Amino acid sequence: MNTKNYQKELEKILRTVEGSNPPLLFLHSCCAPCSSYVLKYLRQYFKITVFYYNPNISEQEEYRKRVEEQKKLIGIYNARLAADVPGTQAPETIQEAAPCTAYPIDIVEGDYEPERFFDMARDYKDCPEGGERCFLCYELRLRKTAEKALAGGFDYFGTTLTISPLKNAAKLNEIGEELEKELGVKWLPSDFKKKEGYKQSIELSAEYGLYRQDYCGCVYSKLERETQKRERETEG
Repeated sequence: MNTKNYQKELEKILRTVEGSNPPLLFLHSCCAPCSSYVLKYLRQYFKITVFYYNPNISEQEEYRKRVEEQKKLIGIYNARLAADVPGTQAPETIQEAAPCTAYPIDIVEGDYEPERFFDMARDYKDCPEGGERCFLCYELRLRKTAEKALAGGFDYFGTTLTISPLKNAAKLNEIGEELEKELGVKWLPSDFKKKEGYKQSIELSAEYGLYRQDYCGCVYSKLERETQKRERETEG
């Protein structure tokens, strides 16, 4: 049984980071709400490039909506940062509550290729949410992230997925560690739900008016969520 405390592993790394020479982090993001707390937390230590790669999202309209929310959030954070830097001007639409000291955030949008997810998931369509199909989906997204991080000369790669109480943080870290061994780019361990990270992500999503979806994005999770809703309505 995996008993590592990945939050403590992350904190060990953060204690070694030098403010004058921040490492480069290529951070996979599943969505804006989950990344809200993670970006606020990590941009004090890293120069972050968000990698939005989620072929599990089955519907293109839903995918585009989530991408735009991600860009909106990063725009807000960078505007807040700009408000604290002489000679820069934050957009008038952003109400600056308190200047912050951190590094600007970039974003790279990966290819939208749902066919890769369906090719992988076809034989696991009957798996319950949180099972083997999800583990393969983790690996699909993290492998692409690690490959891009290696090609781009980043110091670390990581993911926001560990903030969700519905995602298996131990499995995500296990996959990340294996990819580090295979490809040679450092994995950033995490369990962002710790220290009320998930709670803070909900609060930040409300503060910034972010769209919060109620399923991961794939057709299987959507069907499962719709079934759960019908069952609750029947019980009620």
